[in-house]
Amino acid sequence: MPKYHMKKKEREITDKNTIIEILKNGKFATISMCRANEPYIVTLSYGFDLKQNSLYFHSAKEGLKIEFLRESPNVCGTVVDDLGYIMNDCSHKYRSIVFWGKMTTVEDLEEKKYGFNIILNHLEDNPGKVKKRFLKNEQAYDNICIIRLTIIEMTGKASL
Repeated sequence: MPKYHMKKKEREITDKNTIIEILKNGKFATISMCRANEPYIVTLSYGFDLKQNSLYFHSAKEGLKIEFLRESPNVCGTVVDDLGYIMNDCSHKYRSIVFWGKMTTVEDLEEKKYGFNIILNHLEDNPGKVKKRFLKNEQAYDNICIIRLTIIEMTGKASL
C-alpha cells in the first residue's frame, strides 16, 4: 500500500501514548473489509489489548463479516473520539485513529478466554458479573466466536 502524507500536518497525532489512550477509551471500531471487489463495513464493540497490539471482538459464528474474513483477513478500521460538534462554526472536535491489520477468528480455547476477558475488561464496569451470566463453563465458549484484529499500522488525527 502506498504511503500518503497527511495534508494538514498540524492535525497528525504522532504521540504513541495519545493513540493508545484513544484506543483504550473507545468502545466501537468501524471495520472495512473487501472480497472480490465487494466492500463491506461494520461497527463493532471491542476490547483493546496493548500487550498484543490487537483488538478483540465477539461475534456470531456465521454471518457476512465471517464470510468476508474467510476470503480476505486484510482490514482497515477506525476509532473516533467524538469531542463534539461546534454549533454555528461548521466544525467538529475529534481525535481519530485509522489502522490497518489482519482479522482472524480465534480457535484456541485459551486465547478465546483471553480475548473475551480483554473485551469484558475494556467494556464492562463489572466484568465478573457478565462472565457469571454468560460463561458458566468452558463449553459456553463453543458458541462464541472471538475475532482478533492484529494491528499492523496506525495513524492518528485530531481537530481540537
